[in-house]
Amino acid sequence: MILQEIPRISTISKEEFIKNYFKPQKPVVIERFVEHWPAFTKWNLDYIKSIAGDKIVPLYDDRPVDYRDGFNEPHARMKMSEYIELLKTEPTKYRIFLWNVLKEIPELQKDYSYPDFGLKLMKGLPMLFFGGKHSHTFMHYDIDLANIFHFHFDGRKECILFPQTETKYLYKVPHSLITHEGIDFAKPDFEQWPGLKHVNGYKTHLGHGEVLYMPEGYWHYMKYITPGFSISLRAIARNPRNLGRAFYNVLFMRHYDNFMRKIKGQKWIEWKNKRAIRNTESIIKQGNLNTYS
Repeated sequence: MILQEIPRISTISKEEFIKNYFKPQKPVVIERFVEHWPAFTKWNLDYIKSIAGDKIVPLYDDRPVDYRDGFNEPHARMKMSEYIELLKTEPTKYRIFLWNVLKEIPELQKDYSYPDFGLKLMKGLPMLFFGGKHSHTFMHYDIDLANIFHFHFDGRKECILFPQTETKYLYKVPHSLITHEGIDFAKPDFEQWPGLKHVNGYKTHLGHGEVLYMPEGYWHYMKYITPGFSISLRAIARNPRNLGRAFYNVLFMRHYDNFMRKIKGQKWIEWKNKRAIRNTESIIKQGNLNTYS
């Protein structure tokens, strides 16, 4: 598995971004793009606690998928003030994701603006993500295969990315947006998961005020080195194939998966995980492999 460092630049014009990163669909970290935002100096965990402490927030961890779990159904709930105190006092696997700023904390809109990257950002979907020390996501891609601008605040986060071209080696679980949940992408076991020997991707660490551009449909794994949070802004997929897959995911795939969970129960989850392994093993046996190690 080869993970090259994502290029880092201080700032960028929209013309440079479109030419050098959007059109070739390559990731980039922009280090000083939001220093003019009030959020750059205001946003930390204590500030979020002061304005949203009474909000009840949905929490997710890294437990194995269970057929009784609905699509994106939270594993727990608690007050934001209690959650932030948990983040600050001890490691926790609990995360918040896809928490809509407009709906939940509209006053935060005063602290940021929608940057002009030359793409039309979806202004109704600014999403917040929080995590505790060492908490992490599954390797996944977003249901709408959007272009994502991921702005990080108050802490450090490890990010590992793969383009969709590497999917065949990643043990993708059918009828879902994740890889096999047994894989630890921070310390992969290549004997157990030999397909990963042939994967080519990217890595970086994000600090306060830095923004990561993730191209359409990129797989991403996020691990919080320290407690912190991020906001993602997104632009609709421009590639017709990706846009078609986005509509399929939203209108059919997730509903079919929920239906099969109800009909087959945990056997459906087990079948999908076994199929993920068989599909990648089949690619390896065919011998049409990248020569990375």
